[in-house]
Amino acid sequence: MTLKQTRISAVIPTFMEEHYIATLLSQLAKTEPPIEIVVVDSLSQDKTAEIAKRFTEKVYQIKERGIARARNYGANHASETLIVFLDADVKLPTDFAEKLYETFKDAKVVGATCHIMPEYGTFFEKAFFKFYNLLIRITAKFKPHSRGEFFAVREKEFMQVGGFDERLPCLEDHDLAHRLSKLGKFVFINDLTVYESMRRFRKIGFSKVVSTWIIDYTFLSLRGKPLSKVWQPVR
Repeated sequence: MTLKQTRISAVIPTFMEEHYIATLLSQLAKTEPPIEIVVVDSLSQDKTAEIAKRFTEKVYQIKERGIARARNYGANHASETLIVFLDADVKLPTDFAEKLYETFKDAKVVGATCHIMPEYGTFFEKAFFKFYNLLIRITAKFKPHSRGEFFAVREKEFMQVGGFDERLPCLEDHDLAHRLSKLGKFVFINDLTVYESMRRFRKIGFSKVVSTWIIDYTFLSLRGKPLSKVWQPVR
């Protein structure tokens, strides 16, 4: 696969992200070769959409909330053959696109995630995330899992499986990774790390966040849907 055959669309769902969105979009705008930026905003009442329009013409506003819905909407308005879904509060290394192109040279790869680490995390938080990343990497071959902070997928296979399940308030990323793995390889990019803010952990509490993850994952595995009815934004 060559760069002429494959280009990247970055899809970012947003809601009240004026304090984070410029940092991510400025990084994406400097990426070489250039990538397409698609922002889907859920009617933020701050300057999120205004800021996003400084970086891309593809800024859409939708009335219905739901991160799976926003991601699907963005994917439907993306033009390129490789889509990477990003959260608005992540920071990327300068060579992330190069790593993606290299990963998807393998025609059998249909999706990918990578190391996700906390920005300005404590020693304990960093240790936990290292363990979590290791677990995702180990299980990738038989039980693919991904977090939505960084989720790359071929557009063709994404559409083939119907995109994110909009009925799921959370774990829609894990569900999609599992369904994609039936069409090809869902891989973990070992030499790529992105960083996320710890705002949810700081506001809600580390143990509360992790216990919610575990409970929702258990319920999804056993009955096909998580226990949580909504996934509240933290700002």
